[in-house]
Amino acid sequence: MNRVKVQRCYVHPERRARVLCRNCDRPICPDCKMDALVGYRCRECVQKMADRIRQGKHPYESRPRDNPILTVSVIILINLTVCVLLRASGGEESPWVDRLGLIPRGRCDVSSDPSMYYSDLDRAACLAQSDAVWRPGVASGAVWQLLTSVFSHVGWLHLGLNMAILWFCGPTLEVALGRTRWLALFLLSSLGGSVGILWLGRTDQTMMGASGAGFGLLAGLIVFMRPYHELRHTLFLIGLCLVDLLWQRDNVSWQGHLGGLLVGLVISLILARRPPEAGQVRSDGPAPACQRSRRQWLALSGVALVLAGLTLARCLMLA
Repeated sequence: MNRVKVQRCYVHPERRARVLCRNCDRPICPDCKMDALVGYRCRECVQKMADRIRQGKHPYESRPRDNPILTVSVIILINLTVCVLLRASGGEESPWVDRLGLIPRGRCDVSSDPSMYYSDLDRAACLAQSDAVWRPGVASGAVWQLLTSVFSHVGWLHLGLNMAILWFCGPTLEVALGRTRWLALFLLSSLGGSVGILWLGRTDQTMMGASGAGFGLLAGLIVFMRPYHELRHTLFLIGLCLVDLLWQRDNVSWQGHLGGLLVGLVISLILARRPPEAGQVRSDGPAPACQRSRRQWLALSGVALVLAGLTLARCLMLA
């Protein structure tokens, strides 16, 4: 006959354990268990959680902000200001559209009719034409377009949808990650969307908007909210974005959405690794939390270098 080993409480070895702690999976007796939202926790885990709350730390080692919507509000204000300036200076015909928007290679426009351009001329051949003007792109030196295009919108509907995604996703992620890591997620997702356009989009078309960054934030929200089973609002926003993609499929860059989504997913998985329990310090080296933070920033630097390498490689191909 097989004998089943009886589990004993780790605090009171003489007592039989009835349940396992939801947090550390150690056996606990009825006197040691404490009610949680799901299952039970031991007193030690509850005490550590209370200490973390008193220290003002969130589950991912970020510090709470007095105003978690400040960063999001500043970015929304920048986008709104740029949109107003573009509308005031001519809308889609504004000369700033091609300066701030993303053009992968560059474009040779007909000076007498800005709606027409030469699709087969490079910069040297364009400058030789008397009725043409060259609009520089990333491959021809306008590298600032990789980020300025993220803060540029011409249409109010496009601006409103992207800012809605930013408003609903931004504060939640900033509370979970902290301001610096949140900005890293936003900027690298923006760069990922621009790289997606460089490799998969048309080389002579101007693209702008924060859709890549928005999809990166949506990916982050899925990663960080999945353990708490709070995905209804995120799935609703994704459905709304998919409807917009289908509705405006001729004017919306799926390449930028895809690039931002993939990069945002990678960064979120890097940042989502839970830290070690508070109070664990190694005697032979730095604290585990410091090691985790260092590894995170090294990984984020690696992602940035990969994106920079992809940008450089594509520019050399288009030059």
